[in-house]
Amino acid sequence: MFGSSIYLRGRDAFTGGSPQAVYEELWQRGRKSRLRTRAILAALTLLSCSALVNAVFGVVAALLVAAADTYFHWHGYNASSVWRRGLRGEERMGRLLRHTLERRGHRVLHSRVVPGHGELDQLVVGPGGLWLLRNDAWHPETEIGAHGGQLFVDGRTKSAMVRELVETAATAGALIAERAQIEVKVVPVLVVHGGKLRKAPFRADGITFAPPLKTVRWILRNPVADYSDDDVETIARAAVHALPIGGRTMTAA
Repeated sequence: MFGSSIYLRGRDAFTGGSPQAVYEELWQRGRKSRLRTRAILAALTLLSCSALVNAVFGVVAALLVAAADTYFHWHGYNASSVWRRGLRGEERMGRLLRHTLERRGHRVLHSRVVPGHGELDQLVVGPGGLWLLRNDAWHPETEIGAHGGQLFVDGRTKSAMVRELVETAATAGALIAERAQIEVKVVPVLVVHGGKLRKAPFRADGITFAPPLKTVRWILRNPVADYSDDDVETIARAAVHALPIGGRTMTAA
């Protein structure tokens, strides 16, 4: 189609009537309302603080209130950026891992194929264990939480999704252990981009759910193994051979 961007071609998020397009339109429509509310809050703060303390304090307090309101709305909008672009978040998570865990000696494998289960986003191998990461972006109003140890998304269970992720992690662990000759357990983690997470990180249906930054912190604070540097290197090499890229098989050198 003439006039369309070659960089966004084929992405459903940029078609008319998509949830992302509707959200963007409503956000733009609400701009005047947000500015009006911000001005009212700042004015009320200015008047009350000036009367209680002095004019200088009132101006400073009004500016702080306006800045806080601006940040609050920007943060919510920015948190949905991955979802608004029709992405799942694996690229953003990859950059975060590169600047955090990889600098701490962890090895990260991207876009590996688990035979019989398809492609995984990231596999993190570190002194504290192995973690299989799947990235999913959600609408900002989507409520994600656990009840009785079971995952609920907007009040509905996601049995097929969690079962597939758990089985993928188990299969990956078995293949890596067989190749490395080291006992390993791969912990499944679903990295949530956007949405409304209740008390994250939380565990449900055998999976840990957390936003990107909290995922990194959770991995560092919740080791499931105690591997030496040599073990980490051996396991990472085994994972490279056991989990091919794009369906290709690897042979030992």
